[in-house]
Amino acid sequence: MGSEWRGVQLGEVASFSSGGTPKSGVAEYWDGDIPWISASSMKSVFLSASDRTLTAQGLEAGSRLAEEGSVLLLVRGSELHKRIPIGVATRSVAFNQDVKALQARDGMTQDFLLYWLLGNEQSLLAKVENTGIGAGKLDTTVLKNLQVYLPELPEQRAIAHILGTLDDKIELNRRMNETLEGMARALFKSWFVDFDPVRAKMDGRWQPGESLPGLPADLYDLFPDRLVETELGEAPEGWEVRPLDTIADFVNGAACQKFAPEEAERTLPVIKIRELKGGITSATERVRLDVPEKHRAYDGDVLFSWSGSLVCDLWTGGDAFVNQHVFKVTSSEYPRWLYLYWTKHHLDEFQAIAEAKATTMGHIKRSHLAQARTVLPGPSVLPRLSRFLEPLVTRQVALRSESSVRADLRDTLLPKLISGELRVPDAEQIVARAT
Repeated sequence: MGSEWRGVQLGEVASFSSGGTPKSGVAEYWDGDIPWISASSMKSVFLSASDRTLTAQGLEAGSRLAEEGSVLLLVRGSELHKRIPIGVATRSVAFNQDVKALQARDGMTQDFLLYWLLGNEQSLLAKVENTGIGAGKLDTTVLKNLQVYLPELPEQRAIAHILGTLDDKIELNRRMNETLEGMARALFKSWFVDFDPVRAKMDGRWQPGESLPGLPADLYDLFPDRLVETELGEAPEGWEVRPLDTIADFVNGAACQKFAPEEAERTLPVIKIRELKGGITSATERVRLDVPEKHRAYDGDVLFSWSGSLVCDLWTGGDAFVNQHVFKVTSSEYPRWLYLYWTKHHLDEFQAIAEAKATTMGHIKRSHLAQARTVLPGPSVLPRLSRFLEPLVTRQVALRSESSVRADLRDTLLPKLISGELRVPDAEQIVARAT
């Protein structure tokens, strides 16, 4: 650490504000346009949306507004036993009593405050107390007494700029991925579920040489002129109804294999439901490298967890081992986008089945894959449709892989920069080489 950095207590350089919850039974307080941040909303660094919202009445009656740029820190909840949710409000938001809003003051920039907290997550985890009801708690007095070493303001800004540039690109990629995913799912639903091109032909709304939204004119002849009755109801004439498990192989993962301590450097991370939802973390289990190829996942593979929280997604966490509660979904006959989006199409019904049968952790069986139906055109049609859908999937994989690299770089630089172990010019060179 540089000798010019000064030591202070966090409470000297940051103010703390508490949020609240309006009465749940008052309809006028809820479903407004003000995001209300709670533990369930704090899944990323950038916070602007939530599963529940307040009206202006609700805010005044029982909550508090955190202005754009406020640093939000979860201080109570079961999540604190695993991680410390920290984020920055990218718009004005309300927040509940389990969250603190922090504002920098007295020689500390707001951005440096954010990254100081993010870089000290392990230290914060060590301060978590048990409440006796399963939740964790970060005492405000303990937080205010934390020792902080601060460089001068220009260096704080430079440190935050390096880290913020990486985070901004990660967030941009995330938004681009949302757009790409929305486009792909909309095209798939239009072509394979709603059969919009066929209906447009039947209604006389589409003629040869014309384009429709989402469908170029040169694909006109790929779609039939009418719908016929099938076991699933109406479907394009000449298209085939097939069980989901016949268009892809759903290969179940396996139990973890233990490894000796001396083999620790020659291991793979294990993909469980948590990793499929949130990626590889320091808490991820690892197994020996010599595992069967059928249980290994690589960037771009389709994975589907069949128990607990059912999730189907593209994997972009690098070479890894698939746990027995996750399917690796592959096909030598059909394109990736087809079995990816057909599986996603059936997720809601799979989730309902799992919840209805749940005594502890709900799940589906292979028989449910066989009962789920897909509708397929002839083999000559799919390659031409792939020209439009597969690039959307491939681009998602590329963006997410790029974000993983940047996130790893940020996580490597973060503790070194905020402690003074690594200085700004050296960090700038590392980022330039890596990106």
